[in-house]
Amino acid sequence: MATARKKKKTRPKKKKGAKRFRFQIGLAGVAGIGVVLFCLFLWMFLLGIWAGQTILLPTAVPDRSVAGRGGGTAERPAAAPLIRPEGKKKAVDKSGGS
Repeated sequence: MATARKKKKTRPKKKKGAKRFRFQIGLAGVAGIGVVLFCLFLWMFLLGIWAGQTILLPTAVPDRSVAGRGGGTAERPAAAPLIRPEGKKKAVDKSGGS
């Protein structure tokens, strides 16, 4: 007697979306990226320190009026005028009364 084979119903395959991109990195790669980032941050820190020093403390420029002219007394340029408030400030009552 021959037995009839039953056909298995096959499920339709689910359509997969776009293939997922997978990025793998080992311990050496993580360490390498860490070293590169450390060097980059150190460079930016030192560059910031240098820029801050040159902005806040510019290099001294020699006075041309004294050194450039031979002999004689050289007049220094007038100092910048002081900035004063327009009105008078009110005195603060320290006794606490109003």
